[in-house]
Amino acid sequence: MSKPNPYADGEYQWGPDGRSGTPPYGYPQAGTPGYGYPQPASGAGYQPTLPGGVPVPPQHAPMGQGGGAQLSLGDITVVGDQIITPAGSMPLKGAVWNAMDMSRTEEKIPTVAIVLAIIFALLCLVGLLFLLMKEKKTTGFIQVTVTSGGRHHATMIPATGPDTIHWVMGQLNFARSLSV
Repeated sequence: MSKPNPYADGEYQWGPDGRSGTPPYGYPQAGTPGYGYPQPASGAGYQPTLPGGVPVPPQHAPMGQGGGAQLSLGDITVVGDQIITPAGSMPLKGAVWNAMDMSRTEEKIPTVAIVLAIIFALLCLVGLLFLLMKEKKTTGFIQVTVTSGGRHHATMIPATGPDTIHWVMGQLNFARSLSV
C-alpha cells in the first residue's frame, strides 16, 4: 500500500479541491462549506449586538405590509414576526406556546324545575319529568403562556362555555405553526 498510485498521471484528480493525497484527503478545509451545510449568504453582514444597558428599539412589522398573520389571545398579540405583550415584544420564531385548562363545567337542576316538579307531582306523577331539566354553567379560566427570546408571559382567558378550550387550542395551534 506504500506504492504510489499508478493511475495518477496528472489527468484525474479526486476530491472537491483536486487534492488526492494530502490531509484531510479530499475533504474541504475547516470553515469552507461542504455538501449539506448552509452556504454563506451573499451580502448578509454581521449585525453587532448592542452594548449593555442600551435599550433595544421595538421592531414591529408595519401594519400596511402583507404576509404577516395577526392573532390575539388575551393580552398576547402576534403581528408579523413579533409577539407583543404588555411586558414587551418577543421574537415569534422559536416561541414555545402552552395552555392549561383551569375551567370547569357544572350541571345542576334549576330552581324552576324543582318548583314545577313539586306542583305537578301533587296533580299527577308526570311532574317528576321536570327533574330531568339540566342547566350547565362554565366557570374558570384558560391560562396561555408563551416563552421566547429569554422572556415569558402568561395570560388568563375567561371560559364562557365548554367550547372555549377548543377555540383557544385552535388559536394556539395556529400560533405554534407560525413559530416554526
